[in-house]
Amino acid sequence: MLTLETKIENVPNIGAIYQKKLKKLGIKTVWDLLFYFPARYEDFSNIITINKITAGDTVCVQGRVLYVESTTSFKKGISITEAEIEDDTGTVKAMWFNQPFIARSLKEDDFVCLAGKATAGKVASVNNYDGPRQDLYLNNPVFEKLSEIEENNNLTHTGRIIPVYSETRGLTSKWLRYIIKPLLEYFFDKIPEILPEEILAKHKFLPIKEAIWQIHFPDSFEAIDASKARFSFENLFLLQLNILQQRAKLMQKTSPNCPMDADLMKKFTESLPFQLTDSQRQCAFTILKDLEKSAPMSRLLEGDVGSGKTVVATMATLSAIKNGYQVAFMAPTEILASQHFKGIIKMLENFDVKIGYLTGKESFIYKNGKIEEIKKKNLLLDLEFGQIDLLIGTHALISKGVTFSKLALVALDEQHRFGVNQRAELTKNKTLIPHLLSMTATPIPRTLALTVYGDLDLSLIKEMPKNRKKIKTIIVDPKERKSAYDFIHKEVKNGRGVFVICPKIGEDENEKNQAPIAGSFTPQNYQIGLLGVTEIKTVKQEYEKLSKDIFPDLRVTMLYGKMKTEEKQRVMLDFKKGEIDILVSTSVVEVGVDVPRATVMMIEGAERFGLAQLHQFRGRVGRSDMQSYCFLFTTDPSQLNRKRLKALVDCDNGFELAQKDLEIRGPGQLYGAVQSGLPDVAMEGMSNIFLVEKTRASAKELLEKDVNLLQYPLLKERLKEFKQKIHFE
Repeated sequence: MLTLETKIENVPNIGAIYQKKLKKLGIKTVWDLLFYFPARYEDFSNIITINKITAGDTVCVQGRVLYVESTTSFKKGISITEAEIEDDTGTVKAMWFNQPFIARSLKEDDFVCLAGKATAGKVASVNNYDGPRQDLYLNNPVFEKLSEIEENNNLTHTGRIIPVYSETRGLTSKWLRYIIKPLLEYFFDKIPEILPEEILAKHKFLPIKEAIWQIHFPDSFEAIDASKARFSFENLFLLQLNILQQRAKLMQKTSPNCPMDADLMKKFTESLPFQLTDSQRQCAFTILKDLEKSAPMSRLLEGDVGSGKTVVATMATLSAIKNGYQVAFMAPTEILASQHFKGIIKMLENFDVKIGYLTGKESFIYKNGKIEEIKKKNLLLDLEFGQIDLLIGTHALISKGVTFSKLALVALDEQHRFGVNQRAELTKNKTLIPHLLSMTATPIPRTLALTVYGDLDLSLIKEMPKNRKKIKTIIVDPKERKSAYDFIHKEVKNGRGVFVICPKIGEDENEKNQAPIAGSFTPQNYQIGLLGVTEIKTVKQEYEKLSKDIFPDLRVTMLYGKMKTEEKQRVMLDFKKGEIDILVSTSVVEVGVDVPRATVMMIEGAERFGLAQLHQFRGRVGRSDMQSYCFLFTTDPSQLNRKRLKALVDCDNGFELAQKDLEIRGPGQLYGAVQSGLPDVAMEGMSNIFLVEKTRASAKELLEKDVNLLQYPLLKERLKEFKQKIHFE
């Protein structure tokens, strides 16, 4: 007996070959198959008579088969199947290419319904039927047999609005319709309704059995919209339940309370070589007040590139330390971790703080005004016995053997999906869990902030330091490349530094001339898939060209992620000191790298990156009072690319750019629907702020009444399954 949990291996008419193809699409059970929703629809519902067919139209007709025959083209070896169909008003030919099996499926005198594009032109002649020759034919039409008295609403592939699914090789929409329709009929009254009755009534949603039927085999486009509205709400509602339930459980735990010392904070801000902006002060105050509470802080600090998030985090760090606790400060790369180590030492050098540094390869300690190398085991012993106040590093901070004695705060840079499990790892065997402060220079549109990051409170640094000049961003036409090089040469001769960013390290023969791969919204991958790219600049090629052909008199060096840590650090230090003129790099410099003398950011293959990442690159310059420039070199003239790059030229505000990126690419591209586990219908819903707020309000209302969903067992079970599938990392 079939159930919704039945594996596809046990579903009739699905053989081993199709099982593999379905699993490629993530379909493993009957439930997965029924909830594999169409990507789009074809409207074949308007059945016309043959005499009304017009060339260029997609039409649907019904009639009797006069003949059908398959031949093979002598010159090209292409199989051509031709049939002639008759109704009361005339006849039309249908032609299929490389589908000889159709001649075995269709027989003379069969009644059929056909849907396809009408094409004008010469057609092959099969002389078994002595009828009038026509130059209008249906090109590769979809067809299905029917009896003369069959009602059109029983049709599956023609004569109605038909679903078109995302396909994989050898797995067609027609086959999926053939499999899904009988399963829908069988399970029509067996699919459990998980939405509470009060929510269905309040929002006038279709019951699940009607919604799932109408989304696959709709009676109208209005029915499709109603079904999508229900499933968009359902998926975002589950997402919000998951987020808010996690938050509610977290709020039941206890964290160290760290009262704010106003005099200490005043002393710290006065020791800085610059003044805090009003926005920095407001964010710092909010965070410091959160640290005073015994409920765990979970806060995301958003600020544009160069807005001064690290200073705010350092204030929170100092407050926790002076209350007798420890702090963990984690960065995504060794370069950025090293930069934080040196930068925070400078800010805290007058406050008697012992600071450790740990990556997979290195360990240092700062105390008594000196940085010293230390064995990892000795560093970890000092940490465990409370002799280190602040530990800065990469993911090595949550590796085996790292034990804090009294951890109060975890600060994360560009790692905002640091989860409950990682937080627990830092405090295993401890009764108190640390506060969490996450920072990002990748602004998040409000709709996505309320869903993907809905478990975090948001603080926004909206201002930039007063002495910063707007970076001039220029799209460089290929014929203007020499002028750009001349300008760069002058900047270097004036003592400035230049970044050159390329999409790849080295060229793989198998990847030449390939279109890029669509990407997701993570610090590691912002690429967008676009056709038409014929060249991918690589670091090694660009280094060779610039150092030998373009700037032979300048000091050009490479930097990429696979280099040894000490080599990367040496290159960055030399660049910072002015001993390197031009640094050719991959996206390893994307996040946080601070080189005030650099005034030019030159990006090769700019179309290969998303707006958020381009904005991050641009933020590596303009970090002093000198005028800075960002040159965007592109080989792809497509309108979409131009639209995206033009948005970067027109706008220097990361929050506006994030919204534009969402509008241009959609949330599915930004966050990666496949990677997240969320269906397309939910990703589309993320663009709708009203829907997002509605689902959040409904989830909050339900959890306030029943945080463990004991009164809603079906919803609780569905939420459990949902949690296993989604992952925004």
